[in-house]
Amino acid sequence: MRHPSIHEEDRLGRVYDHKLVSRLLAYVRPYKFKVFISIVLLLLIAGLEQLLPYLTKVGIDDYIGQGDFSGLLRIAAVYIVISLGLSSMKIAQVLLTGWVGEKVMFDIREQVFSHLQAQSLRFFDRNPIGRLVTRTTNDVQTLSEIFTSGIVVVFGDIITLVGIVTAMMIMNVQLALVALLIIPLIAIVTFFFRFRLRDAFRDVRLKVAAINSFLQEHLAGMRIVQLFNNESRADTSFSVVNAETKNAHLRTVALFSIFFPIMEFLGALTTASILVRGGFLILSDEAFTLGILIAFFQYTERFFRPIRDLSEKYNIFQAGMASAERVFSLLDKDEGLKDPVNPTACDELNGSIKFQDVNFGYSEEKTVLNNISFNVHPGETVAIVGATGAGKSTIANLLARFYDVNSGSILVDGVDVRGWCRCELRKQICYVQQDVTLFKGTIRDNITLGDTFTDEQVNHAARTVHADQFIEDLPDKYDELVMERGATLSSGQRQLLSFARALIRDPKVLVLDEATSAIDPETEALIQDALEKLLKGRTSLIIAHRLATIRKADKIIVMHKGQVREEGTHEELLKLKGFYHRLYQLQYHHVA
Repeated sequence: MRHPSIHEEDRLGRVYDHKLVSRLLAYVRPYKFKVFISIVLLLLIAGLEQLLPYLTKVGIDDYIGQGDFSGLLRIAAVYIVISLGLSSMKIAQVLLTGWVGEKVMFDIREQVFSHLQAQSLRFFDRNPIGRLVTRTTNDVQTLSEIFTSGIVVVFGDIITLVGIVTAMMIMNVQLALVALLIIPLIAIVTFFFRFRLRDAFRDVRLKVAAINSFLQEHLAGMRIVQLFNNESRADTSFSVVNAETKNAHLRTVALFSIFFPIMEFLGALTTASILVRGGFLILSDEAFTLGILIAFFQYTERFFRPIRDLSEKYNIFQAGMASAERVFSLLDKDEGLKDPVNPTACDELNGSIKFQDVNFGYSEEKTVLNNISFNVHPGETVAIVGATGAGKSTIANLLARFYDVNSGSILVDGVDVRGWCRCELRKQICYVQQDVTLFKGTIRDNITLGDTFTDEQVNHAARTVHADQFIEDLPDKYDELVMERGATLSSGQRQLLSFARALIRDPKVLVLDEATSAIDPETEALIQDALEKLLKGRTSLIIAHRLATIRKADKIIVMHKGQVREEGTHEELLKLKGFYHRLYQLQYHHVA
């Protein structure tokens, strides 16, 4: 069975889907009073607009024809007052629907972002970030258009059409029927263009998604593009994607360039028919006046306006239903790890860690860890070494419960991590990675991450890892703004900030995943000095390729192809002449 996927950019939405509309209306319910006022305004607008052609008829027949200039001025004044009232009500109605649409979009985006934060890392492994951004931005924006330019406005267009037809029928049935004869032709033209416009807009969505993905990938990787002199190939590739996007848009322009003139022609055909039939009635029927004929011209012009709008609303609804399906598919896809109903209470962690027969794979096809078992005692420093792909970082990910094991168990203070509240568990475990993520904000913001710490605590953490040396050289020191991804800082400076970020939280368990690999030798010596003080009395896991950084560890675990192959101190493992000895020889064979 094929399940809906949030990757499906090309899915075509139905014009109306009751279940999706019901879910969308749930977001409107908190603002139902404003929606009600907006609908009332639409009813008043639709009614008052039909008075204006009638006033024209009265002005021509009753006052111009009778030579009553003062009466004509009174009609003109009424016309102006009604027009001003209409303008005011239209402004209020547009503001109300726009406000509701923006509030709905705000609420949906809040829900989508909260939902994404609740997902496990496995979810983000499977779903490209660019697509998730598209769901939260473009698709939600399209949903907003359903409210601002869709449901309420279509309701108003339908009321307007009913009002116009009613007014024409009351004024003259024969001429009204002449005007309505064009409706079958309008239906045929609209039906003909509907599917072509649908396909064109679908193609535009596909091409826009492609160009967004291309830009995100290449702008994020600009360092590599320039480093390998790859600008020319990137330009060529972008030109192809850009041209496809341009052609997709041009197709919609071409279709509209034909559709709207045809609609204009049908309007002109209706006007000509009314002119011929109305002229005949004026010549043959004394009850039919010139004022009625001119009023019909105005009604006809008003009649085609909502019909043209309805044809555009069709595309808005279809795009909206497709976006709604994708957004709700994302909201319905829950891959978040669940906390237990009654999580283990914890005032303070001791820091004992036990991996017991742990098996794990990021996918069903490939296992990364095979029957991993080891113990870490409170306050012990344990290093994990091995070749790339041995499963070292996976151990850290499982300990912090970013993923759940396939089988076996991971115990922290004797309790399975699945029995802890993840929030409480992660308060006690600080995980410092090689790839440092910095956020837009100040140096201080990137150390505290929004938590409440005093300036003294921030300064102390920075001093401990020697980050204060470069921070004090910055123009604004701790208030210095950090650019996107920390682009203005060196890799070593970013790593130092990540150390300060971890140390300020005084964790019971500290996990360092290649955390000193980006530090120059001089700075590394300073950090090693700070770490020796920090690691004392604290449980720590040090994942490293460089064996020089873990010689003083209480225990070293050697991994190979997802299994624990050796365990012991640096000296003990060298004596075994096994995997660790070979790793050591490979790194230090040049030392004679």
